[in-house]
Amino acid sequence: MTDFHGIHAILYALFDVHERLDRDAMRRQVDICLAAGVHGMAALGLATEVNKLSEGERRWIMDWAAEDTAGRVPLALTICGASVAEQTAQVRHAESVGADWVILQPPMVGTYGAAEYIRFFGRVAETTSLPVAIQNAPAFMGRGLSSADIADLIRQHPNIRLVKGEGPVADIAGLIAATEGRLPVFNGRAGMELVDNFRIGCKGLILAPDCIDHAVRAYEAWRSGDEAGAEAAYRRMLPAVVFTMQGLENLICYGKRLFGLRAGLEIHDRAPALRPNEAGLAMTRRFAADLGMMTA
Repeated sequence: MTDFHGIHAILYALFDVHERLDRDAMRRQVDICLAAGVHGMAALGLATEVNKLSEGERRWIMDWAAEDTAGRVPLALTICGASVAEQTAQVRHAESVGADWVILQPPMVGTYGAAEYIRFFGRVAETTSLPVAIQNAPAFMGRGLSSADIADLIRQHPNIRLVKGEGPVADIAGLIAATEGRLPVFNGRAGMELVDNFRIGCKGLILAPDCIDHAVRAYEAWRSGDEAGAEAAYRRMLPAVVFTMQGLENLICYGKRLFGLRAGLEIHDRAPALRPNEAGLAMTRRFAADLGMMTA
C-alpha cells in the first residue's frame, strides 16, 4: 500500500457559463494544485458537488483527473451511489483509469443504524483490491459512524484501510485512539485546526484548492520539524478558511470564487446554488489579494 500522506487537493467542479463542466478549467485546476506541491489529488467529494453531477459526468471527471494527474501523485476517487451495485460500477471505473485508492460515501438515501452502513461499506469494499477509505462526515451528510463503529468496521473488513473524516480535532483524536492508531486518518474542513491535526497523528488533510499552497507549506514545515513555520503558514490562511468553512454551500460559493480569483479563472454556478452577495465578494477579493496568485 502506498504511504498516503500530506496535503491532497479535492477538485472543485468548474462549470462554464452554460453550467456545463469546463474541461480546460478542470485541467488548469489540477496543474495549479500540482505546481503548489500537493502530495495527492482527489475528485468527486462534497466539494466537487458530486450530487449535482450525472453518472456520465462523474466518469468524465474520473477520466480527466487521471489524465491530468498522470501518475505524478496518488489519485483518490470518491464513490457516491445509492446502492451497492451503483457504487461497485463506479469503483470499477476508478480502477480502469488507474486510481490509487477509493473513498466510499454512505448512500444518501434513508437513514439507518450503524450495522447497515457497516454491511454496505463492507460489500462494496470487498469488490476491489484497491485501498479503500470511508468518508465519515455526519455534519455535512446527515449520516455517519461513531469511532467505535469505525473500529468495528475495520475489524470486519480489513481491506478498509483509511478514513476520510470531517470533524474537529478532538473528535478525530477519539477516532485515532479507538482504532489504536492502526488506521491512517485524513481530515478536511477546509484546513481548520490544520497543525493540530498533525499533532494528534493525522496522516494529512484533503482540502479544496483555494488555500492549498499555504497548507502545503504548513505541512512541509511541520514535517521538517519547524513547528513555528507550520503555525505561521496556517495563520496566513486561517482568516480565509474561517470565512469559507461556514458550511458546505458557503465553501462551494465563496471558496470556489477565492480559488478562481487566485487562479485567474472565471467561476460559474450550477443551479441550485448559494449565490454570492457583495459583502461576501468583497471579503473574497481581500483574502485573494492577501494570499496571492496561484500559477501552474
